[in-house]
Amino acid sequence: MKSLQEIAAQLQGYDPQALSAEAVGEFLAHLAQPVRESEEVEIFHALGRVLTDDLVSPLSVPPHDNSAMDGFAFDSSQLQAGQPLRLRVVGTALAGKAWQGQVGSGECVKIMTGAIMPARTDTVVPQEFTSAPAEGEVLIPADLLRAGDNRRLRGEDLMEGRPALLAGERISPAGCGLIASLGTSRVRVRRRLKVAYFSTGDEILSLGEAPREGAVYDSNRYTVHALLTRLGCEVVDMGVVRDEPAALEAAFTQAAQRADAIITSGGVSVGEADYTKAMMKKLGDVAFWRIAMRPGRPMAVGRIGEAVLFGLPGNPVAVMVTFLAFVRPALLRMMGARPSESLYLRAGSAEAMRKKPGRTEYQRGIVSRSADGSLSVRTTGNQGSGVLSSMVQANGLIVLHHAQGNVAPGDEVDVMMFEGVV
Repeated sequence: MKSLQEIAAQLQGYDPQALSAEAVGEFLAHLAQPVRESEEVEIFHALGRVLTDDLVSPLSVPPHDNSAMDGFAFDSSQLQAGQPLRLRVVGTALAGKAWQGQVGSGECVKIMTGAIMPARTDTVVPQEFTSAPAEGEVLIPADLLRAGDNRRLRGEDLMEGRPALLAGERISPAGCGLIASLGTSRVRVRRRLKVAYFSTGDEILSLGEAPREGAVYDSNRYTVHALLTRLGCEVVDMGVVRDEPAALEAAFTQAAQRADAIITSGGVSVGEADYTKAMMKKLGDVAFWRIAMRPGRPMAVGRIGEAVLFGLPGNPVAVMVTFLAFVRPALLRMMGARPSESLYLRAGSAEAMRKKPGRTEYQRGIVSRSADGSLSVRTTGNQGSGVLSSMVQANGLIVLHHAQGNVAPGDEVDVMMFEGVV
């Protein structure tokens, strides 16, 4: 396990007081290491879990060549350019049972979708494209088909002995169906990641407490809990911890014993009470960053015991942005998921946006489809770090990258969409 100093030494131009968003991601990729333990689960409990090993297909899907259409199966060698083809129907092939007859020259078999292709047939003409010149016959129009049309090949989906899903893949709804199509009911996955979370600050009220002057109700706790739940983590909710050394020490110590990762909000900005930062330093190997981004400049990262620590800023929007930009990818790595590039949607900006090069900005945006069918995005208006309602209105974050400058109306920008993430 490398120390923070050893990780920092591997990064070019590492400056904790002016760290780019890209450098943060690179640093956390070294810090966050996958959990090793695994368990076997049934398919109904596999959604969102991460495979420990390649899932090798024990059979081919489909197991036989079969028809992709209701129609007539025949030997395509009889097709001639510019000439219709007249065939005699000699039987019917139904799904679930192989037809046992023989198909000769000038003959075809009526076939249902999914039925096994009879021997000596390789092409299917859809029923609606044929006519019946006489009883028991079909006529195929000229130049309608090519050899192999409307036939599904054996192993076209999955081939026996080859990986169907790869290690590190998060199992999707489609993945659950694919696993079942192999006749497999259980898979081996990484155990759930345990993440402990608490808010800090004497000005924070828990739900149920009476309002008091200068205090605000804790929204971060519920936002982070929801983000972690959506990610598939086992959440250890530790509530609100006051700015008192003894209380903070107990909370950090307990969190490190119970979880793989610790997330806090508040207490990491310049000018805030130093109890939280002092306790992080006392108990662990922790770095305090000023990230070249907006919102969410301050962030603490490191380890307390074996647990990875993420100290997020206190403003509600900054908490969500730093989680989505940095913490979520790190937690996915700890879950054992294969690293993946951030996928952005491209949309034309509906308005001008002021932006100075030298920092990454995340603006709350609303993506919609314009009258001409193209995608456009506009901001939600007030971009203040405490305006949580703007995150509710938004369906994504407009990402203005480190070197990017002002945006003019019509310029294309990247958008990190919330759907599938939050």
